[in-house]
Amino acid sequence: MFLFFKSLSRSVHEEQQEPEFKNNIELDGHCTSLTVWRKSLIASCNGFTVIDTNGNLAYRVDNYMGHPEEVVLMDGSGKSLLTLRRRKKLTTVDSWLVYEGDVDEECGRDKLSKRPIYSVKKQMSILQAKRNVLAHVYREASNKRYAYAVEGSYAHRSCKVVDESRRVVAEIKRKEATIVGISFGVEVFVLTVQPGFDPGFAMALVLLLDQMFS
Repeated sequence: MFLFFKSLSRSVHEEQQEPEFKNNIELDGHCTSLTVWRKSLIASCNGFTVIDTNGNLAYRVDNYMGHPEEVVLMDGSGKSLLTLRRRKKLTTVDSWLVYEGDVDEECGRDKLSKRPIYSVKKQMSILQAKRNVLAHVYREASNKRYAYAVEGSYAHRSCKVVDESRRVVAEIKRKEATIVGISFGVEVFVLTVQPGFDPGFAMALVLLLDQMFS
């Protein structure tokens, strides 16, 4: 199944002819384009499989069922990169903390960075909802000024991450294609990341959107 998906991934990227970003960050380098498959490589788990343009496994998530309190993003070899933890507060707002590192399951000891590198909060404001704002990203948990906003519709796989200057740094696009009789739906989509923005963190935002809006 994974080898079959790699061939589909190559076909998806081969069909992309020009970048879809128009007024974005202009930096040296190229955009990172990833094919995201909303399916774990482990049959008994929910998760994600992420393939790069060469058909290689870039990221994977296969460590949860349902709506967990913690989600771990791993690289292709299974090394934990980021740990996402739901904030345990008496509030109706879905909020998460993003840490570097993981948890040593054998010893039960926390190997995470002591402080979260980002916090992400689901947008509940009616005024912000009119702009299709899904979530705000803060550099520190206590920071009241957001660094990035996520806008669009995750259900339709049409989202963009913008910075404070309204520049698009990452984008989720639904990929419509029919290859050897198979149509891509919302379970397979493309994540495009601009130079200067961490693709791993962009994928972490995808995981949080999936938890908040699936």
